[in-house]
Amino acid sequence: MTLTTRFAPSPTGRLHVGNLRAALQNWLAAHAGGGRFLLRIDDTDAARSEERFVDAILADLDWLGIRPDEIVRQSERFDLYERHFAALLDAGHIYPCYETAEELDLKRKVRLGRGLPPIYDRAALTLTDVEKARLEADGVRPHHRFRLPHDSLIEWNDLIRGPQRFDPSEMSDPVIRRADGSWLYMLPSVLDDVNLAVTHVLRGEDHVSNTAAQIPMFTAVGGAMPNFAHMALLVGGEGKLSKRLGATDTDTFRAKGIEPLALAALLARIGTSRPVEPVTALADLAKDFDFSTFGRAPARFDEDELAAINARTIHAMPHEVVADRLPAVIDAAAWLTIRGNLATIDDAEGWAAVIGGTIDPAPIDAADRPYLASAAAMAPDIDWSSDPWQALTAKLKMGSGRKGKALFLPLRLALTGRSEGPDMATLLPLIGKNRAVDRLRDAAG
Repeated sequence: MTLTTRFAPSPTGRLHVGNLRAALQNWLAAHAGGGRFLLRIDDTDAARSEERFVDAILADLDWLGIRPDEIVRQSERFDLYERHFAALLDAGHIYPCYETAEELDLKRKVRLGRGLPPIYDRAALTLTDVEKARLEADGVRPHHRFRLPHDSLIEWNDLIRGPQRFDPSEMSDPVIRRADGSWLYMLPSVLDDVNLAVTHVLRGEDHVSNTAAQIPMFTAVGGAMPNFAHMALLVGGEGKLSKRLGATDTDTFRAKGIEPLALAALLARIGTSRPVEPVTALADLAKDFDFSTFGRAPARFDEDELAAINARTIHAMPHEVVADRLPAVIDAAAWLTIRGNLATIDDAEGWAAVIGGTIDPAPIDAADRPYLASAAAMAPDIDWSSDPWQALTAKLKMGSGRKGKALFLPLRLALTGRSEGPDMATLLPLIGKNRAVDRLRDAAG
């Protein structure tokens, strides 16, 4: 059977960084196994689902480099759900319940007060057909629950967490359909996984209890059981769960100049034993995907680490990959010169000004002005066709007796307006003779 994974967001808002990680890891698992990656839009909640969020999900995944092999929408699959619902109801796997939300809340509080787990007491199973008919005649519409079997434990070998065991008698029978007829997540997800031949369900560890409730549903519908893997949840750089991570979408990363490959490199490796390293393509991350490398400890998402991997990603980018995002003055030679000094692609604008525009003058020490005046006088006569930086500094060293920082730093400040940057031997030819002479004269005062 073809290894098949899926990512199943609800179009009720933007994807945040945790969603992006889940999508990426499922894409990597599929591609590592030569399989298929499905995008399932969970839009059964018509009141909250919006088409603009569907468009945003597709755009965000595309930005990250993730292209699904197939896209399905739950809103187009209601016939499938209805058929199985009817069969499960007839078989006694599903039963109607008539309690209101307020009554259920009171029941939970009573059980908690008695020191009991706040699970549903299955009172609806004791109702007679006459009592049900009376309730419905009074206008009470039932919600429906899936009846968990109490005769055996629910067990599976999680690909990340290892052996898992749940006692269904200590769990509430999950609500699968509301009183208004709308679907909740649990049963449609199982039916889709069976119908679409999903072989691996990879999601966050907050879904472990959902998996325990869904495994009997797979058995009840006679579907092949997928492999389950539950990842540790993301925490912030400070090591604590961060609400802010739940609100960080791709717009935030784009505004900060984060490259999609840098974000992917971090999200693919945090929470695993693999080192976070820059890559040139998503396929590079899929090559060594392995469920056994995932750990149980919370996955630490550090924005400083993201910024660092972003810079390293940019430093390795060839000019042809970024040419359409650069100022015209940054040609292939200029790109090789400046890329090692960029934190984001937008930083190239500043170096474009250094190479072919106007710079903001740096503060020059009064003691350095005569030295720069000498440099301005010498610069026109050196050989600019070979290594003008070496030629200029050699003449200045001989004439001034300066060396080291005292020799180089005033020249860098005058020529670039910055105290740090690319190797001046490669940068000065790009600045050019006339512009360099003018800047030296201006700095000399």
